[in-house]
Amino acid sequence: MLIPLIFPLFVSLASSTQKDADVPSLNDITATQAFINSSDVVVIGFLEGEESSSYKELVAAAQKVQSVPVAICSEKEVWVEYGIASDTITLFRKADNYRENLVVAEAKKVETDGLVNFFTINEVRYITEYNQVTAVGLFNSAVKVHVLLFANRGSKEFSVLKKQLGALAPEFTGKFLFVVINGSAQSNFKALGYFGLDSKSLPRVGIYDGESDKKWLMPAGEITAERVREFCHSFLQGDLKDATSEEAPKSEL
Repeated sequence: MLIPLIFPLFVSLASSTQKDADVPSLNDITATQAFINSSDVVVIGFLEGEESSSYKELVAAAQKVQSVPVAICSEKEVWVEYGIASDTITLFRKADNYRENLVVAEAKKVETDGLVNFFTINEVRYITEYNQVTAVGLFNSAVKVHVLLFANRGSKEFSVLKKQLGALAPEFTGKFLFVVINGSAQSNFKALGYFGLDSKSLPRVGIYDGESDKKWLMPAGEITAERVREFCHSFLQGDLKDATSEEAPKSEL
């Protein structure tokens, strides 16, 4: 993960006086961009200051969701750079070049639990582990085609393949979302069944197109970054249509 390497950079560029021990204050455009680049998903509270109505709630949510870095920016010059006009909590993510603005004045009420949900539902990464929470963000994304890695958590392949496909994902930003599905979880058996798989036949890789409701399964064999890359390019070129496509049931994974 890039956070341990890049975190010192944006901290050094930010103000040495932080509003909260765990939430850095970003005081210029360079620091803000470095923070955005530091992780697959980040949140910035473009807030007037500690007196802002949602400040305490944002800090509390940041403490509850440790996997999503959160910062505060009160500098109006930076606000202008990002098109912010009033107190706004903004989520940035790289996997699909997605940005979500939660304008405080337009929200009925900003609560800690609501912000926690906002973070976790939208925590879509270059490779995202599928579950009931992340499914919301995955299916709400403008990117409707998913590259699926089916692997059993705890197996020797799980972490290695997840890392390999996560490294491959940036090549296909805007075209695919990469998703890992734990085949050993009973809640995912239905997803495996869509592809004619069970937990004993894993790991495997497939593609699911939410627009056409169709699926493609990469031929069995060693799973390498190069094979998955070729599989993805074959889909984009339309070469999979007559070979391995099957219509998926009219239901989300």
